[in-house]
Amino acid sequence: MSRSPLRAVARRLAAHDRLSTAQQAILGYYAETGRFDYRALRIKSAVDDTLESILEDVYDEIEAELATEFDVEDASFDYETKLTLPAELTLGYLYRRALARSTDGYDPITDEADARLLVFSATAERSAPANREAREYVEMAEEATALIVQALLDGDMRDAINDDEFEDFVVELPGDADPDRRRAAECAQSYLQGVVEDAFDRAPDAVRAAYDEAVEISEAHQDRDDHFRDLLADALDGDGAARERIESEYKFATLPDDAPFGERERDLPYLKTQYDRVGVIYKGMLDAYRGVGFEIPEAFGTSIVLAIIGAQIWLDDVDDYRDDVAEGQLTPVTAEYVLEGSDAAAYENVVSITRRYFELARAHAAEAESPLNGIAIEYILRSGDPTRLPGSPDRAD
Repeated sequence: MSRSPLRAVARRLAAHDRLSTAQQAILGYYAETGRFDYRALRIKSAVDDTLESILEDVYDEIEAELATEFDVEDASFDYETKLTLPAELTLGYLYRRALARSTDGYDPITDEADARLLVFSATAERSAPANREAREYVEMAEEATALIVQALLDGDMRDAINDDEFEDFVVELPGDADPDRRRAAECAQSYLQGVVEDAFDRAPDAVRAAYDEAVEISEAHQDRDDHFRDLLADALDGDGAARERIESEYKFATLPDDAPFGERERDLPYLKTQYDRVGVIYKGMLDAYRGVGFEIPEAFGTSIVLAIIGAQIWLDDVDDYRDDVAEGQLTPVTAEYVLEGSDAAAYENVVSITRRYFELARAHAAEAESPLNGIAIEYILRSGDPTRLPGSPDRAD
């Protein structure tokens, strides 16, 4: 049987609602590319285990801090965030590099050898140093990922506290049905900040520099939030000049020459503002990995940044559209509905703009030979529900 019929079957199965989103993403990736990467699934499982362990350790320490803060015997803590996906994808890329460095029969991720393969591997003994090197590479990658995940959580918690948004902090204290989540959030964030600062003191200077630069750009964008809110309010009041300024300052703001994008990306709507809003944090994350000593190709990094910007629009900004309108928040989605003359046109623009981000992210993932990125993009795409937006032809109401 040729590949085309198999891919057609995969495409039909990927559209089946009874499958999980993850299963749909894997089949959808195969349908799009013709590549079914068994190693990618194995790496994904290993990444999931590592991230679970990292977060479990972090939350255990926070629970101990909360128990002391609230003078109780124990505490339960969890933090709901999607921020770790880029770190997971980068760890997966580094795991793949480690596997490529090892000899047949040895798995540097699990630090285990397959005796059945070693028996038949004449080079296994001679290549033992290569295996040790691959294992050290894995350990370095996991240590760097643990630091980066904690830094991402610290920054996200800080933003949530500044915005008085505590719904993602899940806190349970014995004998307290309604614990003070602000106090708990501040305790958790303060602890993480101390851990991250200590780790940065031990890391190469390039790691802190990458993180600090990303935070500075992101905070500068946040400082313009009131300005963007004013533009949206004026545009909704019928001010044509405000609409023009949203186009020039927000939708098609000029990228600096040193921005990490090529000609294919530079005409993407909202690229400058959304890079400053969310993408730059992950550019800083990738530069932090590079600062430790890992070689991360530009195509891989661009794929992640574009996918994250697309996800911000496709998932968060679409889901939060009504709340953002009520609160006067300018996003690519609320911008389209004030710039366009009809809801239907705005809806089509939101969908087409976001798909352009994902298409370019896919192209860079293929260039970087990162099937995990491709599968993640499929997952993001299939997790969104733009039909809830006004003007959708499939909108229920």
